[in-house]
Amino acid sequence: MDIPADMLVDCGLLSDEAQKFSDILKEIHVQDDAELWKQLIAQVLTPELPFSIHRLLYQRVFHQRMEQGKPAPAWFPGEQEQSDSHLSEWLRDLNLNGMEELQDWSIQNREAFTQKLVDSLKIPFLEQPQQIMNLDTGVEQIEWLTGAKLNIVESCFKKKSDQTAIIFQQGSQKLQKLSYQELKALTAQVANGLQEAGIKPGERIAVMMPMTPESVAIFLGIIAAGCVVVTIADSFSAEEMQVRLKITEPKLIFIQDVISRNNKQLPLYTKLESDSKLPAIVLPESETSQIPLRSGDRLWSEFLSDHHELTYAARKPHDETTILFSSGTTGNPKGIPWDQTTPVKAAGDGYLHHDIHPGDVVCWPTNLGWMMGPWLVYASLMNDATIALSDAVPTSRAFCEFVQNAKVTMLGLVPSIVSAWRSQDRVAGLDWSQIKVFSSTGECSNPEDMLWLMSRAGYRPVIEYCGGTETGGGYITGTVLKPGVPGLFSCPALGFSWFLLDETGNETTNGEVFFGPPVIGLSTRLINRDHHEVYFADIPPGPGGQTLRRHGDQIEALPEGYYRAQGRIDDAMNLGGIKVSSVQLEELLTQATGVREVAAIAVPPEGGGPSLLVIFVVLHEGVLFVADQLQQEMQQIIRSQLNPLFKIHLVREIEQLPRTASNKVMRRKLRDLYQGLKL
Repeated sequence: MDIPADMLVDCGLLSDEAQKFSDILKEIHVQDDAELWKQLIAQVLTPELPFSIHRLLYQRVFHQRMEQGKPAPAWFPGEQEQSDSHLSEWLRDLNLNGMEELQDWSIQNREAFTQKLVDSLKIPFLEQPQQIMNLDTGVEQIEWLTGAKLNIVESCFKKKSDQTAIIFQQGSQKLQKLSYQELKALTAQVANGLQEAGIKPGERIAVMMPMTPESVAIFLGIIAAGCVVVTIADSFSAEEMQVRLKITEPKLIFIQDVISRNNKQLPLYTKLESDSKLPAIVLPESETSQIPLRSGDRLWSEFLSDHHELTYAARKPHDETTILFSSGTTGNPKGIPWDQTTPVKAAGDGYLHHDIHPGDVVCWPTNLGWMMGPWLVYASLMNDATIALSDAVPTSRAFCEFVQNAKVTMLGLVPSIVSAWRSQDRVAGLDWSQIKVFSSTGECSNPEDMLWLMSRAGYRPVIEYCGGTETGGGYITGTVLKPGVPGLFSCPALGFSWFLLDETGNETTNGEVFFGPPVIGLSTRLINRDHHEVYFADIPPGPGGQTLRRHGDQIEALPEGYYRAQGRIDDAMNLGGIKVSSVQLEELLTQATGVREVAAIAVPPEGGGPSLLVIFVVLHEGVLFVADQLQQEMQQIIRSQLNPLFKIHLVREIEQLPRTASNKVMRRKLRDLYQGLKL
């Protein structure tokens, strides 16, 4: 590989340094073996060199190596990962060599894998399971931990007391800490408060709050009492909140009065209808709330019980604990229940693939309304780690400073956040050297952005992580035992079998993902849909005769066991890390002035990365197309009636939407049209 010295000087090196590295690069060629590539990385991708050099190197060789069947890692496992990681411990215990053997073992021995995961997480049972995996009713309705009684919240506390459970910062205040003992006491006040209010086990309680220490205690307290949390993202509009409340019919809602963002107070409590029969427990953002309450509603301070002893309601493994919502290919959201087994998957992925250890500090800007909120709670607390929470806007400098000051060791995010940090240089001058692992989920990653992110912590790996609300965690991920390639997944999740199939049902290297159940944590029911119809109906058997389950992602398999995300293959899309139905957007946007038909698509930006929302419109006859004006109107509709986080990239007019013989919009052809291809 030859990069002239003058090009290196332009990137910020002194002339003698430039000549030195130009000579190094001349000695190493793209086709050389992995050891030479590793030497190159060690010499060039160092914190002492400007990122412009790293970027230039990667631009020059990444695609060349991939085309030759050789991945281009920017991180290699060190001695710590090879000897002290949880995965390395499992390999020694099982006398296996490497991730591929471990993955094969986890699929061929699903019951033993699940048992070992339960043992590794030290999950306490009120009554021990008689059987780990019962397939008497088939893989669609598998029964896990048969005969057991437990309350998964007990796994979050165990015998911990003075260790820090949550470190948090509100506004410009100093960092504050909540010990496991203090969090347990607050959780008990919530659980006991529910019992004193006459709430019975199995009844549903809604939560619409930002991620705070109180919301974590509320989440855990509801489940400890044997009740079910209905999570609603605080960014949703009043209309979308009401849709979810109507589907679940909760007995009570915990809600904050307002939310502060960018020095503005946004209403939350007032999203509740004034005549709603749903009683609310209202938490003030500041010390006192200035918002008048509806009749029957109570303040947080009035609700909390005086009793600080936490007791755990005994529940069956498949009793519901949480209901989350995910958009499918129709307008209404799917209500997906998590049961007592789902946290085993979430915490297990944290334990195995993110290598979370006791004392680690785990930060993931998210919300209980999205699956990564409950994931963060379980993956942190069940692994004896600390949750790091900040109310700062994730793309802000203040949030980046919080990551430094809280000494975060595992930082999760969506790729859009990384793009914003990089474009605005939010991390400049900060010390992120304590970070051991990054993780990225929710969107397709841009390799250059991820290389930049790695460089902010002296080149630590990014665990690309992809799954879904109905999986309780990831089906494809990364690992600390395999070299990390920016923007690429490096392995299937342990215990998870899946296949890439083309449109004819044959295996391919670039196709739709189909799961091969069973997997602990994978949903077995929906509260407002037919689970079989959504996931299993009309799917032929897999390559080995397996029962297959559709998922909707498109994945490309690359050399040496790496994978690249290609977005959604169905009518759903991921925007800002949130899955939303195209149909849901289209139904809303037909309200726009002069619009007859709408089609919404997600397209990758040049170079890859988070999807962009593009809207195609068919206008009524005689209506003049004014792109900027229509885009502003549509953006306002999305902001007020759906979610302000969804941003329209472009609106284009089209004479007629391409449709199939059955009248279904052919979004793939619209994507081709956007990218300049012929219909």
